[in-house]
Amino acid sequence: MPTAPPPAGEPVRQVDVAVIGCGPVGALTANLLGVRGISTLVVERSEAAHGQPRAFSCDDEALRIYQQAGLLEQISRDTYPPSLVEYVNRAGRVFASVALSEIDFGYGHRPLHFFDQPLLEQTLRRGLDRFAHVEFRQGTELVSLRQDDEWVTLTLRGVRTGESWTVRARYVLGCDGARSTTRQATGIPLDGASYAEPWLAVSGDVVPDAVRVPHTTFVCDWQRPAFVSPGARGSYRMEFMLRPGETEETFSRPQAVTPLLEPYVDPAGFTVTRAATYVFHHLIAQRWRHERVFLLGDAAHQMPPFMGQGLCSGLRDAANLSWKLALVLSGGADARLLDTYETERRPHTVAMAQTSVRLGRVFLARNRFAAWARDSALRAVQAIPRVRRFVRHFEFKPVPAYQRGLMAGGRRRDPVGTMFPQPYVASAKRPDPHLLDEELGAGFAVLGPPGAFGAPWRGLPVRFVTVHPSGTDPESLPFGRLGDAVEHIDVVDATGAVTEWLHHHRSQLVILRPDRFVYGTGAAGHIDHLRRDLLAALWG
Repeated sequence: MPTAPPPAGEPVRQVDVAVIGCGPVGALTANLLGVRGISTLVVERSEAAHGQPRAFSCDDEALRIYQQAGLLEQISRDTYPPSLVEYVNRAGRVFASVALSEIDFGYGHRPLHFFDQPLLEQTLRRGLDRFAHVEFRQGTELVSLRQDDEWVTLTLRGVRTGESWTVRARYVLGCDGARSTTRQATGIPLDGASYAEPWLAVSGDVVPDAVRVPHTTFVCDWQRPAFVSPGARGSYRMEFMLRPGETEETFSRPQAVTPLLEPYVDPAGFTVTRAATYVFHHLIAQRWRHERVFLLGDAAHQMPPFMGQGLCSGLRDAANLSWKLALVLSGGADARLLDTYETERRPHTVAMAQTSVRLGRVFLARNRFAAWARDSALRAVQAIPRVRRFVRHFEFKPVPAYQRGLMAGGRRRDPVGTMFPQPYVASAKRPDPHLLDEELGAGFAVLGPPGAFGAPWRGLPVRFVTVHPSGTDPESLPFGRLGDAVEHIDVVDATGAVTEWLHHHRSQLVILRPDRFVYGTGAAGHIDHLRRDLLAALWG
């Protein structure tokens, strides 16, 4: 449970990591650090939980990250996975669609989920209660920070009491949003632009019979672009571009909003829970690290919402950085490993933001001729089966892959640097099929067929996973082996996906990082070379 600021005169507290901000990104980061045993202090300026449904969507990669935090079941039961996204013109005619029900990117979860942000934050914050080494203080703000070679010294202040106190942390993570105090304290500027057009976001609860547009829909009306969709737990989300002269005050009265809602829901069955205006941003911090201070989520980057990837990108930041911090703090790697955080994450974030901008240009045609040309062109090109499949199966989404960073050779070469799939497996302990990550632990993992592994690896947090072919009886497998402080488990490749992946990439084994990106692949005879290569990469 969150605690209040400490009384005046409390001794200087020392922690491994201080997380500034406890929105979804900060709360997830603290959970991932908690799973890895890192002493963590989380501070949040707001004295109460956020009650507004702002962020709305996440993807299969995000669900996989929640899974790594041990919160998948709790979070997924409060999500809604849409089956179809349609792009319609002003007359309601569909000119493009994404068939989400037909898509499986292989990461173990549906490609898109809608959620309720207050419920998500409640779940993430409750998750912190699992860890005695994680402390959460609400009503606490960052005033200033200063750094030396070993510590960051933070001055914190109680929002209500005005009393200040000091905390020392090995590292500080700024997860405090677009107006990040952490970013300001480090003097890191933002590059990019904001979009001048304001939008009105309306969220609410709807009775089933009141829904008039049942699918997620981008309404590409050149006079009034809109986005509408059912959401989690009987909610419905609508966003409308405001016309010149319109403001939030224009729609402050319910009767003023009603004409906007009527095409999509019956206003009589819809209860508004939030109506607020916002503008889009395409901004990226010039750097994401200043010595021992790191920026994550909106503090580091902000993008248009057309791909629904703003929050997802922050969750990827947390998944990338948390295990590296844990490894460095435990003495398992040199601090230079932390340089790979921005090296890996920035290019993918830039690609995602640029894709969002391009999709926005399609969505936001602002005159009759441009809209007609867009509709005609998209209908024409989708007559080509390959183009139609490219759109329908969401292939324009940038793949989760790193170009440079902690990987064999330092640079991507397929499959090195890509996210490994997450198929179903079975084991003697859990004979029913379950997702692969549940067997891999929190460290590195080496997967291969029987007989692929040589002598145990010393000096690395690694789990060896012997993958037996589909059809093997799980109860015939060893119940679990431990030797020379190295874990060794046996699983059945229930769907044959791991075996197929290895065969496709002409490899006998694969080394996975803790965030389940591929570090390296090779033949069984080269395993000792891969071990030495990984050790050298971790220690610079």
